[in-house]
Parts: sequence; C-alpha cells; structure tokens
Amino acid sequence: MSNLYYFGQFLLDPRRRTLSRADSPVALTPKAFDVLLFLAQNPNRLVTKEELLQAVWGDTFVEEGNLTQYISHLRKALGDNSEDSRLIVTIARKGYQFTADVTVTQQGATPNHAAAHAPTFESSPAQTQALPESPTDEGIPKAPKLWRTAAALATLAIILVGVTYASRRHFAGMAPPKSQKIMLAVLPFENLTGDPNKEYLADGLTEETISQLGRLNPEQLGVIARTSVMGYKHKDERLDQIGRDLSVQYVLENSLRENGNQIRLTAQLIQVKDQTHLWSQDYDYPEKDVLNVEDEVAESVARQIQLRLTSQQQADLARPRPVNPEAFDAYLQGYYLYQRRTAKDVDMAASYYERATQLDPSYALAWVGLSRVRYWQANEGLIPTEEGQRVAREAVERALVLDPNLATAHAQMGRLKRQVDFDWVGANASLERAIALEPGNSEAIKQAAASAAYLGRFDQALQLGRRALDLDPLNAGSWENLGEIEFFNGQLDKAAVDCKKALELSPDVLPGSFYLIQIYIMQGRPQDGLPEIERVRPDSLRADMYAVVYYALGRKKESDDALRELIAKYHASSAYQIAEVYGFRNQSDEAFEWLDRAYTQRDGGVIETKVDPLLKSLHSDPRFAAFLKKLNFPT
Repeated sequence: MSNLYYFGQFLLDPRRRTLSRADSPVALTPKAFDVLLFLAQNPNRLVTKEELLQAVWGDTFVEEGNLTQYISHLRKALGDNSEDSRLIVTIARKGYQFTADVTVTQQGATPNHAAAHAPTFESSPAQTQALPESPTDEGIPKAPKLWRTAAALATLAIILVGVTYASRRHFAGMAPPKSQKIMLAVLPFENLTGDPNKEYLADGLTEETISQLGRLNPEQLGVIARTSVMGYKHKDERLDQIGRDLSVQYVLENSLRENGNQIRLTAQLIQVKDQTHLWSQDYDYPEKDVLNVEDEVAESVARQIQLRLTSQQQADLARPRPVNPEAFDAYLQGYYLYQRRTAKDVDMAASYYERATQLDPSYALAWVGLSRVRYWQANEGLIPTEEGQRVAREAVERALVLDPNLATAHAQMGRLKRQVDFDWVGANASLERAIALEPGNSEAIKQAAASAAYLGRFDQALQLGRRALDLDPLNAGSWENLGEIEFFNGQLDKAAVDCKKALELSPDVLPGSFYLIQIYIMQGRPQDGLPEIERVRPDSLRADMYAVVYYALGRKKESDDALRELIAKYHASSAYQIAEVYGFRNQSDEAFEWLDRAYTQRDGGVIETKVDPLLKSLHSDPRFAAFLKKLNFPT
C-alpha cells in the first residue's frame, strides 16, 4: 500500500486513505474509497461486478444495488458529469471500466503532492445512512424452490411502479415537449444464477416487465419492445451506445440470482446521458406469504423513493394476481420455446402451455399462449388447419372470459377474426381494444397496421407501422412490416430500403426476401430477384417466387416446372400462393379457381387479395369484385 495513484488532477493515497484534487480534499465514504482504489489499480479493462464485490467486500453478502450507489457517489465526487469524458463507464449487465490514464509512483517520490487528509462521511450520521453498508444474509428466511417464479411474478408490478415513480421524481421540471415521450429500454434480465436452464425465467421476466411498464403511463412513457432489447442479451454494449441505438433516455437493468433456496431480483434505473443511477433495489423472496408479498414490497418501495400513489394505482397494486407457481413456470417455459419459431420448439411450447392450463385452468395468459401456438401450427401446415383454428379460437375465448382486460387475448382474437372469419369490423375492434389496454404492445400495433393496409387505408397503415417501429426499432419484423405496407402502396423505393434493413438486422426474418423480390419485379429488375429467392421462408413461398421470377424473365418452361412443384407439394396449405402465380401469368380462370380454394382453406395469405400487386391482372374481371365481397371487404 506504498503506491500513490495519479489520474488527471486527482491523487489517491491508499496509506492515508485519502483522495485529493489539486491538493484539495475530496470526501469519500470508506467503501467508496475502496471501490475507487480497486478501479484505479485496474484501469482500462472491464471490472465485473462480481470481481468488484469480492475485492471490496470479500465473502460478505452484499446487495448489488448498494454497489451502484457507491459508483454514483464516486461519479459525483470526481465531477464525472460528461459522457464524453467519463471516468467510470458502465458496461451494461457486466460491470465497469475505469478509463483514466493512471500513473503509479512510490510514496515519498513526489513530496510536493502530499495529499491533505480528506474528511469522510463517517462523522455525519445522516450522510452515513444515505449510503448504508450492506447486511449479510444471516437470518433471511429461505424460499422453497416451488415458490420462486411465482414470487417473482407477484413482485414485478411493484418494482415497476417504483421505477416509474422514481423516474417521474427525477423528471420533475425536465419533461420533454408534449409531442415527445420519455423513452425507456428494459434490458434483458441477466441470469446470474449459474444455471443456464434458468434462461427461460430471465427471458420471461424481461417480457413481463416490458409489458407492465408499457401499460403504466403510456402518454408520457414509451417502453421499447422485447425484440429490440433482446439483441443486447449476453453482449457488453455500452449504455451510451444502447441509448443511441434505441433513442432512449433511460435504461432499466435487471438481474436474477440464487443464493441457496432464495431468489433475488435486482432492478436499476439509469439515466443514459450521464449514466447516473437514479434508483435501485434488490428483492428477496422468503417462503412466508410469498404470493402476497407485493403489498409489503410496495410499501417499502414507496417509503424509499417517497412515493404518493394515486387511488387507482393503489387499487391496481391491491388487485390479486393469483397464479399457481408450477403453472407460471410452465407458461414461461412455453413462452421461451415459442419465441424460437421452429416446428420442434413450438410443439414443445404447446405441451408446456397445455400443462399450464391443466395446472391452473384460470390462468388466462396460458390460454392465449396455447391459442397462438395452435394457430401458428395450423398456418404452417403442421397440424390440420380446421382443427388448429378451432383449438386456437376456443383457447382465446376462454382467456377473454377469464380476463376481459387482457390485451394479448384481444390481439389474438383480432388475428382470428381477420384471417379466419374475414370479420374486418370485429378484428379492428379487437385490435383497438388491445392497443387501448396496452399502448406499448408493438405486435398489436403491427397487426393493426397490416389490417389497415389490406383494406387499402395506407395513410393509417403507415402511421401505425412507424409507431410500431418507434417502439421496436431493432426488430427486423417491424422494418419488414413497414416495407410491406409501402410495397402495397406503390412506394417501391422506400419499400426496398426498409425490406433490406429488415434483412440486415436479421437474415432469418420472415418471409425473408419475399417482398423485396416482388419489388424488383415491379421495378422491371426480375434478374435482381433471382439470387434472393433462397432467402425466402417458408418453402412454399420460395416455390411461389421461383414460378413468378422465371415467368418475369421470360423462362416459361422453368416457371411451369416450378408451378407444378408448388401445386404438387403445397396444394393443401398454400392455395393463395398458387393463385398469385396464375394471376401474375394472366391465367385468370385458374387464378380464381385457386382463390376459391384459398378461401375454403382459410389460407392466411388471402386477406392480401385486395392490394396484392401479383393479382393486378384480375382487377377488371367482375369475379374479382365478387370475391372481395365474399371476403367481406368494405365497399
């Protein structure tokens, strides 16, 4: 401890335990000094949170939230207010980096720089209480494993209200213009349990947090959707870069830990521009009254951040959310698998959703999950179409009976009314209800945008498409959705740019290059579409595009061969794609024959009929208007 550490105008003296700036003392708490010393001894590299906790506190059990308070205190002491000259940089979900150029000298080598003795906060009880030393875990009741995920669910709403009001307190007098929203990104829960099998729990809690925050105050607070934030999972992206990528002013960091039979959630609200930690809290779950813990936690959060809850917020917090813990766990497993969108994973997801509904028949969200997977399987031809659609409808109807205010249930019902019933009025009503209940639900907004486009209401569709993109800017599907709307509206250049952006973000985005190829054809560049066909998903759409592109290139024999293959392999599930090929080839009789088959099959593509450029040759035929009437399109 005989070294002195110089950086900028600062001198850190470990022997005297002092920090000075230009020979003037800088007050630090003892633990804050220890944190700074370890960072100064390890400059210009990632120092993980675990490494820092171990170095400063050893084996003592310390709440992660306390570490963030010390970092915040150090930044203020160092005058670390500009992100361009940040000394302590937060590495999202990992730790910190001390970016100063540190010079190390021996004690006595620089007699003119002897540090003055700096006062500490120890002499001020009030200041000491502002940065408490962390307690150990002695005496903390242990929670049996069965209760863990249910406890996390029960407490999330309270965490979110605490975060929202902490941020509002900070925003006082600093609100943006009325035309703007405060934007927040909820970063993926970091799984620090050491068990990779807990990833489903971390991802499920991320989705739940985003969903609930998005409902709290949508007029003032916009929350970035799941797809965009999940791109930062397991990445060491700097917070200032995340802020630029997502156009957010605030970030909520989260982590999930286990200590024996105890689970701990840590939430930290950070202002991006200066990486100030505005609020943080650790939540532990004992066995006693674990499903009713939210009242106690809400009270403690309100006390810590000096909240005054409105009567409506108090009522929302008091509203019970009883969930069988095993059913909740099965739901999270199903949700995790469904996001992968492979036939095997979705089939396993269906099994988990079914198990959740069996364990807890009153669990509305699990019924929505079951509806979504069965409809997806039916649409992909993996299960009989009629059976899959029937199960999907029964499941979502049951969810709405159980919870009439469940936004995802209304969105799923809107999908079924549109694509199975061709009930445009009913579908729009369901989607409007979903968005009213959860204004930050980008998937519901994208559905509403697509519906408006299929009806030819392009101004409304484009507005909704851009709104979905604001909420989910790194979601390839959001860019593809906007490109599709622009394509239907004849904005080919814009559509090409946005479809390419989608493919840049995710080469696996569905349906791949399907619309980009059609854009090239409409621009008179079918040769540019040919090499793109292999990127089209699923296989039926790829076969569709081969038949169309070959015909556009004047290679009729190859188009005939591709069309025959399309009919032979996919006639039972892809009648609409077959009709598209015939329509593009000006074979109207065959096109209308396959459109009728698509109607009978309830083919998901048939709702595009009115605006599909590949069917433009049919518009002057009286049968086209009759078919639109059959699909209940408004006249």
